[in-house]
Amino acid sequence: MKVYQTNEIKNIALLGSAGSGKTTLAESMLYEAGIIKRRGTVEAKNTVSDYFPVEQEYGYSVFSTVFHVEWNGKKLNVIDCPGSDDFVGGAITALNVTDQAVILINGQYGPEVGTQNAFRYTEKLNKPVIFLVNQLDRDNCDFDSLMTSMREIYGSKCVQIQYPIATGAGFNAVIDVLLMKKYSWKPEGGAPIIEDIPAEEMDKAMELHKALVEAAAENDEMLMEKFFEEESLTEDEMREGIRKGLVTRSIFPVFCVCAGRDMGVRRLMEFLGNVVPFVDEMPKIHNTRGEEVAPDSNGPESIYFFKTGMEPHIGEVSYFKVMSGSIKAGDDLTNSDRGSKERIGTIYACAGANRVPVDELKAGDIGCTVKLKDVKTGNTLNAKDLDQRFDFIKYPNSKYSRAIKSVNESEMEKLMAALIRMRQEDPTWVVEQSKELHQTIVHGQGEFHLRTLKWRLENNEKIQVKFDEPRIPYRETITKTARADYRHKKQSGGAGQFGEVHLIVEPYAEGMPDPTVYKFNGQEFKMNIKGKEEVDLEWGGKLVFINSVVGGAIDARFMPAILKGIMERMEQGPLTGSYARDVRVIVYDGKMHPVDSNELSFMLAARNAFSLAFKEAGPKILEPIYDLEVYVPSDYMGDVMSDLQGRRAMIMGMDSEAGYQKLSAKIPQKELANYSISLSSLTGGRASFTTKFASYELVPNDIQQKLIAEHEAEQSDED
Repeated sequence: MKVYQTNEIKNIALLGSAGSGKTTLAESMLYEAGIIKRRGTVEAKNTVSDYFPVEQEYGYSVFSTVFHVEWNGKKLNVIDCPGSDDFVGGAITALNVTDQAVILINGQYGPEVGTQNAFRYTEKLNKPVIFLVNQLDRDNCDFDSLMTSMREIYGSKCVQIQYPIATGAGFNAVIDVLLMKKYSWKPEGGAPIIEDIPAEEMDKAMELHKALVEAAAENDEMLMEKFFEEESLTEDEMREGIRKGLVTRSIFPVFCVCAGRDMGVRRLMEFLGNVVPFVDEMPKIHNTRGEEVAPDSNGPESIYFFKTGMEPHIGEVSYFKVMSGSIKAGDDLTNSDRGSKERIGTIYACAGANRVPVDELKAGDIGCTVKLKDVKTGNTLNAKDLDQRFDFIKYPNSKYSRAIKSVNESEMEKLMAALIRMRQEDPTWVVEQSKELHQTIVHGQGEFHLRTLKWRLENNEKIQVKFDEPRIPYRETITKTARADYRHKKQSGGAGQFGEVHLIVEPYAEGMPDPTVYKFNGQEFKMNIKGKEEVDLEWGGKLVFINSVVGGAIDARFMPAILKGIMERMEQGPLTGSYARDVRVIVYDGKMHPVDSNELSFMLAARNAFSLAFKEAGPKILEPIYDLEVYVPSDYMGDVMSDLQGRRAMIMGMDSEAGYQKLSAKIPQKELANYSISLSSLTGGRASFTTKFASYELVPNDIQQKLIAEHEAEQSDED
């Protein structure tokens, strides 16, 4: 295989809803390029993509697949991404390391929720987009109606390059309004028959051609001037205008294919090779210091590892993009993230489960290698004396969580090792060992995402696991002021223990003034502040600790012990054992013994005094509240809103976005536990949502009483 230069390389992500035909398109592209001799099918479980057992079990893409094709002297690196929103990590990774998105649209259904999600990610990352309408041979495909909905969603930027003469079982021809030719295929597909446009199609073709010429001209002043003078452009001028429009996202070309019958695929690849921007024509990526890094083959070697695959009989396969310089087998590089040295073994051009050994990869190219010692997803390897890192891939927040444990307790260590390995393959699987909840929790993008994790653990790793609903990280606080004192006294031979602490607790709010006087039962307590400490609690909120002891009632040396005792009780609130927060504690009096007082005595006295005061201070339970955004088709809006109201959600607003309704709400974390399953069921999988932690808020009284009763029952069971 020849060594391709940076200006001969194009990197492309295949995106779209589940069932839009990305894996089938990948097969046809590989077949047309001569990489494979026979096209596989998803049904036969013999495709280049979807080669992992879990993918063949479910019939879905779970991992992104990297492959390349050589076409007309160009190298196209393509990443076939999963369509399900549960596996969005693959799509986000692919978009970050490629320069062009091809979004497939199922000709039967038009733009779906997966289409919308993919397009939103291209917007965030400012990536060029080509739309590819697939499955035009299905009976219920209405291309004109589909184009109308696309223009409503994506506006006038959505410009046709092709249209089908007929759809359904009789589909076998398109009109190409860039080349102004008719392309038709024999039943077996493959190489097209190219002819002049029939007379009956000429008016429609000319109308669309003019629209395409105008859209291409708008991206270049010289082309626009020529268009105004002559009302036409040459093919090369149109290609140049479209290329510039792609880079600036001012044009979204629309192509037609039937990937399953290999119709239109060759013409698509010609366009990708001739028109899509090269690596060096796209905006530069920045390293973690904010410096631009140009894909310069003559620069210092720097490669970024964006994906890790675990393959039977091989182990880790590490996929990388050459950020600068040229990489060769045997190169010695330094891992800037881990500080270790690494020697690169054989390097490969990717072809799904297969790999093609290559001598060298230039800046901008994508490849893989195996058997690295100490390289993880997200690491950067650099040449000697170069210290740069990349951290440009940002994944969405998790949407679905489950507590996980091995059925056989002795396998917990083995389970954790497997989870850590699997997270290298999919960084959107997040593993948390919660000290607070006493659970190991796995977070993912949806129920199917975690079901896939469980399948792989049980079938690949041979570890039987159990999922439970995770506990909720409640918080406790107080709503009024209270006072308490406690004397700790113990005498059992030898030195005794003595400490007495008098304190006041009250709710804390940012910016509240220091205390001066309190009244309890008609008695006035004046404060004389000697010291103040604000503790930012690691679980959120604050503890403000004030020393207002006068007359030497408690030595200052015991104050740290008193604070420690209070902190210990804050870690296990008296209502449900949850963390307490946002409390101000004023220690104003106490007693000590010249012999028996020590740190332990005052720590225990403070802990008990705080507990007594907390229970008298109107204690309340707080629950985590999340901001929720739901993207839903209009006809499901009523059902979705009704379901949310049943989940104690507060609707904050509604808006239209790209053909869908966007519903904003605030919802308790407890009510999100199975929301992804419910939403999918309500909308037939046509809606999606995102969440983000917002705040802690008081739970309703009836729920508080229920939580307290549950905690007391747990405590009595343990006793």
